[in-house]
Amino acid sequence: TLQNTGGRGRTGARAPESLNGYPADQRESRTVGYKTLGRYRILGELGRGAMGVVYRAVDPLIEREVALKTLHAELPHDVADEVRVRFLREARSAGRLNHPNIVTIFDVGQEGGAAYIAMELLEGRSLLQMLKEPQRIPFYTAADVIAQVADALHHAHQFSIVHRDVKPANVVVAPSGRAKLTDFGVAYVPASDVTQTGSALGSPRYMAPEQVLGQPIDARADIFSLGVVLYELLARRTPFEWSGDTTVFALMQRIAGDPHPPLRQIDPQIPAGFDRIMDRA
Repeated sequence: TLQNTGGRGRTGARAPESLNGYPADQRESRTVGYKTLGRYRILGELGRGAMGVVYRAVDPLIEREVALKTLHAELPHDVADEVRVRFLREARSAGRLNHPNIVTIFDVGQEGGAAYIAMELLEGRSLLQMLKEPQRIPFYTAADVIAQVADALHHAHQFSIVHRDVKPANVVVAPSGRAKLTDFGVAYVPASDVTQTGSALGSPRYMAPEQVLGQPIDARADIFSLGVVLYELLARRTPFEWSGDTTVFALMQRIAGDPHPPLRQIDPQIPAGFDRIMDRA
C-alpha cells in the first residue's frame, strides 16, 4: 500500500504536506500516470500538488529507489514559466551540495514534456507533521534538529546559496534523528542563468525582515528563518503571529519592525539558553 503524503513512511524531495510550495491534494486517489519516466521505473505515487507529482521510483541501472519529483506537462500558462524556473533552480542549487543534512539530488531530466528531478528517498516525518502532534517536541530534540539544519545551511552558505524558504515543512526527520533540509526551489543561486526574480519569495510566517520589505538578502535571512522554526518548536507558535490576525499584512509589519516576545514569557519552562539563541538569530 502506498503511503499517503499526510502520513508516516518514506517520502522524497520535501516534506509531504505540499509540493513546490502549493497545497497538496489530499484526495485518496493515487493513480499512477506513468509506468516509466526517463530510465526510472515508477513504483507508486507519494504526493500530489497543483504543480506536479512526487513518485516513488527505482533506478534500474543500480536498483536504487528514489523520489521522482515531476512537473505537470501542461501547467496553466500564467504560472508555467515561474514554476519551471523554480524547478530548475532546485536542481541546480541542491544538486551542487553534498552534505548529510541536505537531500541528495541524483539526476534531472525531461521526457515527453514532463520535467523531473530524481532525489534521495527520505524516511521519516517533517517538522510540520511533528508539530501537529499533541505532545510537545522535547527541548533536546528541538535543539538537535535545529543544530543539524544549521550545519546544512552553513554548508549551503559556503557556496553562496541562500535557501530563502526555511520552514517546518522543509525539514524531514528520520526515525534515527537525522534531519534533512529539502526544497531549494526558491533558493538564490549565484552565477546562474536562471532569473533570480521575486526577492520576497518564501513563507510569510518564517520570512526575515529584509524578505518582507523586498530588500536584497543574504545568509542572515536563513538564520532568521531558522530561529523562527526553533521558536515554534519550543513555544508551539511563531513569534510574530497573533491569533486575531485576519490578513498577512499585520504579520509582515511585526516581522519588519517589532521585537519577538521572549520565549520564557510564553512558557517559563523553556530553558533560558534558548532565549539567548533566539536573540542572536
